Formats: sequence, structure tokens, C-alpha cells
Amino acid sequence: MFIDEPIISFDTPVLNDMVVGEGRIDPAMDHEIDLQRFHIRMANSHGRRDAASLLIRKMYGWRGYAVEPGIVHAMNRITLFAETAGTTVGTMTLCLDNDESGLPADENFRDKLDALRAEGRRLCEPSRLAIDKGVSKRVFAALIHISYIYAHNIHGYTDYIIEVNPRHVVFYKRMLGFCDFGGERECTRVGAPAVLLRLDLAHMGLQIRKYGGMLEQHGGERSFYPYFFPISDEPGITGRLIRGA
Repeated sequence: MFIDEPIISFDTPVLNDMVVGEGRIDPAMDHEIDLQRFHIRMANSHGRRDAASLLIRKMYGWRGYAVEPGIVHAMNRITLFAETAGTTVGTMTLCLDNDESGLPADENFRDKLDALRAEGRRLCEPSRLAIDKGVSKRVFAALIHISYIYAHNIHGYTDYIIEVNPRHVVFYKRMLGFCDFGGERECTRVGAPAVLLRLDLAHMGLQIRKYGGMLEQHGGERSFYPYFFPISDEPGITGRLIRGA
């Protein structure tokens, strides 16, 4: 059954210090009473997957990376996307490890991932993350938080692993708490160097409970966690994810 309801919707003020990416918003829109409404949905149709793929090609191509032609629909993957005023402005695909498909990072870091699997860790990989320039940090936080709920709370996965360009390593460490795990190797999928990072999802859960929804009262916390949803929103998000999967 096709479920059209958003996983969650939220308003955010249009402010320069609340955007992520290299671009800046139009100064004419820089006023705290201007609100922008975002909807996070699951890309569970061909049209929505095509829109997400278009944004990925745009953002990856702008940085000079190679990119696969489209989003692969598979049972161990979900693709989330953010839209505002009918325009797709953010997307990410979450890959859940299984015996048949493994993870995209296996292509370059199979030995490192197998070591975690041998310890009984259940791995998942956020991939194909793209956020349009000048978009609120809350969109990035929303995509990550919803993927955490899907992976950890619903399916019991224990760790995020990600391949990131070396210049983005500090960002993921500081803003989400990722740690070094696999060193630097060439990422054959995008034709650029990549560093393997790991994040224990139990740690992410602690940070969400501590800071989620605390944007106005975060006490100087510099990570992305104050931009996450409050823990009280998780049951509703969980139910909508289950209905839409």
C-alpha cells in the first residue's frame, strides 16, 4: 500500500546561521519571521527516487565526483528525502547489512567491516547523502535522526559506518561523534579518496536524549544534536516509518 503522509514535517526560520552547505541564502529572505516548511518522506516510488537521484547528481557533480546513474531499490535499503514547496532539497539512502548484499563500503573496506561483524556488531551505512546549498541544518539532522530510528530502534542495528572524503572527516567527528576506523583508501564508486568512520548507535541515542529538541536551550553544545527532534517525537516517527516501509 502506498502511504503518502510525510514521516514528519517541521518549520524552520530562514537564518544564515542555520544553513548547511557552501551556499548562502538570499539576503532578502534573511529575517527570523520567515519560516520555511519541510517534509521528510520515504522515496517509495519511481518518481521520488528519480527526484532524489537528480539532487545527488547535481551535488556530487558540482564537487567533481562520479556517481551511479540512479538509486537502486533493494530490500535492505531505504531512501529518505526532504522537500519544501514541492522541491527536493535533501536526500540520503540507508543501507542495512545482510548476508546477500552486504554494504557499499565492502567494496573498499571489507576487511574492516568483517572484523566488526565477527564481534557480533550489526552494521548499517548512510550513503548518497546530498543537501542542497543554503538548506537548514535541521534538514540534515532530520534525515540522520530518522535513519537512526529506522536502523536502531526498529531493526536493532548497532553501528553506523560511513566513507567520507578526507576533508569532511572533522565535520562528522565534531558534529555527530564519529570515530576513525579504517584509515584512508580510494573509493572506487566516486573516484576520490575516502576515510572509513564508525559511530556506535548507542552513543547517538544518548546524545539525542540529552540534546534533541534543545535548539534554544542547548547550553553552547556545538554538535548537530540540538537540531535533532525531541525524544518525544520518536514514537510517532517510528509508526509512520513502519507504515511507509
